[in-house]
Amino acid sequence: MTINVSRRGFLAGSVAGTTALLVGVNAKGVLTAGSTAAAATTDLNPFVKIDGNGTVTVIIKHFEMGQGTTTGLATLVAEELDANWDKVQTDFAPADDKRYANLFFGGQGTGGSTSIANSYMQYREAGAAARDLLVRAAAQSWGVDASSISIEDGMLKSGDNSGHFGEFVAIAITLEAVEKPAIKTPDQFKLIGSDKLHRKDNTSKTDGTAIFAMDVNLPGMIYAAIIRSPKFGGTVVSFDDTDAKEVGGFIAAQVLPNKAGVVAFGKNTWSAFQARDALSVEWDFSAAETRSTDALIADHKSLLDAPQYNLGKEITAQTVAPVLDGAANTIDAEFSFPFLAHAPLESLNCTIEPTENGVRLHDGCQFPSLTRPTLAAILGLEPSQVEIKTLYAGGSFGRRASPTADYNAEAAMAFAVSGRKVPVKLVWSREDDIKGGYYRPMAAHRAKVGLDADGKVIGWDHRVAVKSIMKGSPMEPMTVHDGIDHTSAEGVAGGLYSIPNQAIGLSDFQTEVPILWWRSVGHTHTAFAMESLMDMVATQTGQDPIDMRLSMLDPAAPNPARMIEAIKLVREISGWKKGDKRGFACHYSFNTCVAVVADITVEDTSVHVNKLFMAVECGVAINPDVIRAQMEGGAGYALSAIYRNEITLTDGEVDQYNFPDYELLRNSEMPEVEVAIVPSNNAPTGVGEPGVPPTGPAVANAIFAQTGKRIMDLPMSKAGFDFM
Repeated sequence: MTINVSRRGFLAGSVAGTTALLVGVNAKGVLTAGSTAAAATTDLNPFVKIDGNGTVTVIIKHFEMGQGTTTGLATLVAEELDANWDKVQTDFAPADDKRYANLFFGGQGTGGSTSIANSYMQYREAGAAARDLLVRAAAQSWGVDASSISIEDGMLKSGDNSGHFGEFVAIAITLEAVEKPAIKTPDQFKLIGSDKLHRKDNTSKTDGTAIFAMDVNLPGMIYAAIIRSPKFGGTVVSFDDTDAKEVGGFIAAQVLPNKAGVVAFGKNTWSAFQARDALSVEWDFSAAETRSTDALIADHKSLLDAPQYNLGKEITAQTVAPVLDGAANTIDAEFSFPFLAHAPLESLNCTIEPTENGVRLHDGCQFPSLTRPTLAAILGLEPSQVEIKTLYAGGSFGRRASPTADYNAEAAMAFAVSGRKVPVKLVWSREDDIKGGYYRPMAAHRAKVGLDADGKVIGWDHRVAVKSIMKGSPMEPMTVHDGIDHTSAEGVAGGLYSIPNQAIGLSDFQTEVPILWWRSVGHTHTAFAMESLMDMVATQTGQDPIDMRLSMLDPAAPNPARMIEAIKLVREISGWKKGDKRGFACHYSFNTCVAVVADITVEDTSVHVNKLFMAVECGVAINPDVIRAQMEGGAGYALSAIYRNEITLTDGEVDQYNFPDYELLRNSEMPEVEVAIVPSNNAPTGVGEPGVPPTGPAVANAIFAQTGKRIMDLPMSKAGFDFM
């Protein structure tokens, strides 16, 4: 994969010296087209590039961390072009906040399971516009009517005339693109929905030619490793590098400009790590977090007594109280959720090198719109002077998209204090990230559910305490309204169930522990609480868990109707029957409906999840195999977290350090997963995250069905269970 960085360099180097047809959008977001040479001097930024040999290159505006964006976006273009899939390749887009913006965010970035959803029409229309240009060019070349031309596998045909895409590029670049090209109807799809397409990154990731940020090795490059405060919020007072000077390959050590740590430079990663570990640092902990986990949990729960915010507007805990007092039966529950690390397999790293005009960042960059201005501010540059060379990332789960662009900012500070003359590669160790990274926030829930004499829910008081992820971040204007961070309670608020008299209270917890969106954000804890409570209602009232949920979904409402379809499908493929000792859960997140049935075996305190049945309604299935992979991966990620994962603190310092005590799921622990996709022609919705939320409660509900033990505090190992 060839990945160019600056816009001009990207366009100039895109076709190896030949003229190519480029189709994309201009500064106003209008579809336009032109040649490579013309685009370099105009405001055209391409989504599609077709060169003289007929190769189609799809410009990917979202980075690839394994979730399949390169394949998905290429599919959309190739479908509308009727291209030969084997002659379609991909490049990552240069950093450009306007032309390559995430249409849901307003800036360039990947996250929130939005890549395909926000790009669906944009890439299809770009492909359709390119097709239209080629057809008109061929019609002109052959002297035939455009309506007589057909395209199949990248070949245009009309009567005895035939030719590949590249043969018509020279004429196509002289034509004007239509602003609203005709796109295919679902019955015409050949590639969208196909199970036969191989992923575009399969070959390079298999043969080792795929380039990740960790693979970058530039001439004259030095390496940087940072010792950070062992307590969050601590700052450097002084340091001694006497022992570090004894390390072979050690270059120098400097305090970071923000005093958050000391950077050690070395001639290779090992020397940088060894020198960093040999530093003696005096810290100021006066503003640091010093509480231990038990105190943090207790302080979260104390906030549940009097929530700061009310999400139910006119329905409050006070108005619901009389309803609950008069209920025939009530259910009371309290849940706690730990901090969690993201733990991507490729540890954080990036490289900054000087250029004639500024700097170039080599990174699996998830949010260029956050990274560019951050680096520019630190280095005293304009954002336009910061180039980003986007590479593959070995996972993220949200970690590479911190609002502060934290590891990119550290690299910029390290580059600044190094003298700015040679490339600097910053590498985090696994211990760095687990002991001092960003975490899924700790959370506490308390709920009281009232039932009438017929077992119907008549009132629900639900309270959440969690540190706000969005407040103070660039995402705040989109997600925080009236002081309420709606991601903190998403999944309780905005759920699909018809719940009368539901009061939702929220309190913002305060701590110096840095927190961040983690795969499925607030749904990571709200789904577990809600689906456990729904199971408790079913148990209390003697109802089948699936039938009860169906009774609380309105089939006349669009999204509840979609969830009904997912539930019915998972009931069918799992063979669910009333009275089964199995677990069920469903959840709506990122505009997608997922329903899960869990089959488990329990022997004494040992639990094995044998099989998960998952049904997903995510709109049109662009790449069914990618969807299944994301559901399977989401389930595995969820199981890894709920079994035994937690980040705990002692006097403000993280206890865990690496995979021996922050354990990933073993192969032997991964169940068989059967995924069914609800057929749909609706616009696509999220896929990367929605598989995570319902998996945990489905397993917890299965454990209750077999043991009678309700798990309210995660990880599940706290309840005395082992997993095999």
